[in-house]
Amino acid sequence: MDIRKATIHDIAEKLKITASTVSRALNDNPRISDATKKKVQKVAKQLNYQPNHIASALRSGKSRLIGVVVPTANRNFFSSVIRGIEEIANSLDYKVIISQSYDDYDKEVQTVEALLNARVDGIIASVGKTTENVDHFKKILRKGIPLVLFDRVTNELDVSQVVIDDYYGGFQATEHLINEGCRRIVHFSNSQNINIYKERKRGYEDALIKHGIPVDPNLIVFSKLQLEDGRESMQQILDSKIPFDAVFSSSDYSIMGAMQVLKEKGFKLPEDVKLVGFGDEPFTSFTEPTLTSVNQKSIPMGNFTAETFFEILNHKDQSNNIPRKTILKPELIIRDSSINKEKPKDQTNLEVIEK
Repeated sequence: MDIRKATIHDIAEKLKITASTVSRALNDNPRISDATKKKVQKVAKQLNYQPNHIASALRSGKSRLIGVVVPTANRNFFSSVIRGIEEIANSLDYKVIISQSYDDYDKEVQTVEALLNARVDGIIASVGKTTENVDHFKKILRKGIPLVLFDRVTNELDVSQVVIDDYYGGFQATEHLINEGCRRIVHFSNSQNINIYKERKRGYEDALIKHGIPVDPNLIVFSKLQLEDGRESMQQILDSKIPFDAVFSSSDYSIMGAMQVLKEKGFKLPEDVKLVGFGDEPFTSFTEPTLTSVNQKSIPMGNFTAETFFEILNHKDQSNNIPRKTILKPELIIRDSSINKEKPKDQTNLEVIEK
């Protein structure tokens, strides 16, 4: 017998009991005595028995597995959201399967298909940057499987969503710089097909307009917002000779790249140029100067997302579920990179809201 593929029938044969008794014992059925349970567990361990989750899901209709699709798990934001999801899921005896799309459309499609084949009870996802066709997500809904989106969402799917108020975060970041005396504020953004970057840019523009500052398209630079992109974008602004006194980036990574270039060119920070990022990555507290950034409430976002998911999962009639959008307000964390040193530091504490 190949012990790597042991089944409940192998355990039953060894103990001279029925397979159904073994199944009940492994599932801690109260009808089975403790003595029998211990014997079954002992033999299962000896035979290296591994439960077949797919077969179990087919029998019970539930796998107690949730698929979570993220662009990448090595960013503090997404790893913290996953932690928030797992806090709720694990408390309800559910396990999470984490898959990364790497912002690649084909990988995202393959990942969704793999999760469906694994018989997950539902899927939680953040849409990749290159995703325009959402047929793979529609397939989830056609199968009657719950789907909840977070952070990067799309209006093409009528599903529940959990996001932060990206517009508010962009507005607050820009207005903070204006209140510190800045008038020529550069903005680093990403593809406007992605709602979060579109909203952060809209917040930036509206803050300028509110304070009577014209929106200069020459001060808006589009890129993928990685560290090297921040370096290139900053160099592009410097080469253009366009005057500026601040940079607000939709990503902490690109603002870090901008900081590196500015330091290399001899700029004093924040005296010559003030900087604000978005994401409140851990490194923002350790740079010199420390970086002002917008905190995205990642763990609460994970909690809200999981709670929304389980409300849908536990609703017997999926067709009657009314999608809702939960919006969390971000928090502007003010540090040394954006304040005039002679002024006392202030931190804007913003509440979490739900709409």
